[in-house]
Amino acid sequence: MAYSTISKPSLHFNTLLYSGNGSNTQAITGVGFQPDWIWIKDRDASHDHYSWDAVRTNKKGLEPSDTSAERTPTLGSIDSNGFTFASTDGFYNSNGDNYVSWNWKGNGSGSANTDGDINSTVSANQTSGFSIVKYQGNGSNDQRVGHGLGTRPAGWFIKRLDSADDWIVYHQGLAANWYDDTYLYLNSTSQVMGAINAGTGNPTSSVFYIGDTGRTGANGDNYIAYVFAEKKGFSKFGKYTGNNSAQGPFVYTGFKPAWVMIKRKDGTDTWRMYDNKRLGRNPDNNPLFANAGTTESTDDDLDFLSNGFKVRRASGSINSSGAHNIYIAFAEQPLVANVGTSGIPATAK
Repeated sequence: MAYSTISKPSLHFNTLLYSGNGSNTQAITGVGFQPDWIWIKDRDASHDHYSWDAVRTNKKGLEPSDTSAERTPTLGSIDSNGFTFASTDGFYNSNGDNYVSWNWKGNGSGSANTDGDINSTVSANQTSGFSIVKYQGNGSNDQRVGHGLGTRPAGWFIKRLDSADDWIVYHQGLAANWYDDTYLYLNSTSQVMGAINAGTGNPTSSVFYIGDTGRTGANGDNYIAYVFAEKKGFSKFGKYTGNNSAQGPFVYTGFKPAWVMIKRKDGTDTWRMYDNKRLGRNPDNNPLFANAGTTESTDDDLDFLSNGFKVRRASGSINSSGAHNIYIAFAEQPLVANVGTSGIPATAK
């Protein structure tokens, strides 16, 4: 039985829906914790995804669906139960538009970490297995960077801050030695890539490796990394094989999902994102696309179940016959939370 010590996942990851009002002082509340990484998408209009975090204290935005460097408009503040805008922008606050905000709890603005060859600033939530890591490249390959998790990570995203470049995604489902220069681009439909010196070396409980290219480690350039370790009953970095059937694969996660992102690794298909708040019922788990600014789709792709998810569409993006897909998932509720001496079972949607 997949017991979890995280009895309330929404204290570490939570999806929040809100409507824009066009005000440059709008405060968004109801996250349930201080959101140290905020990822927003306009559901109604074609705007790029937008993102802030607590470690980059300049509060400039990044666009997960685009290669752009840090940019304005900036965020006003990250608050104890949400965040406040400093300006109005279609990316996150057009009057009358509906938005989704995905939020992760770190550990505030971070502290110095000297575990690697390169010093870093780290905001680490060891309970949930999530850290935000800011570092400066030195132009050398196979450099170690401390992540602060205290356990081996299962995947991470890296983005260059000073100039335009791709978002690099490492995931333990990509290859046998997935950390050995094998990666995807979050902002692209490209299939699994390699051989650009993006970093090789087995990550450990204290460090991950970066390369000497512009994407991960150019000399003097600044970078942000979002690093994840799997936690039983809370998070999963897994993979599955498609069958091209409306009765698609069942994928066991050990929890009732709150958020799932899927990418076919051996084909040029979209990154598809689902959560438990937008409509929030089976099979209407409408996707958004991490690599594109397009509006919310009405595709009925998945059922969220008490212990995983079920693919419900014969789609090339998530379910081509024999296709290999990776996914990242976070929990709404563990299958069984180990609370006191008795477990509390999850139920399906």
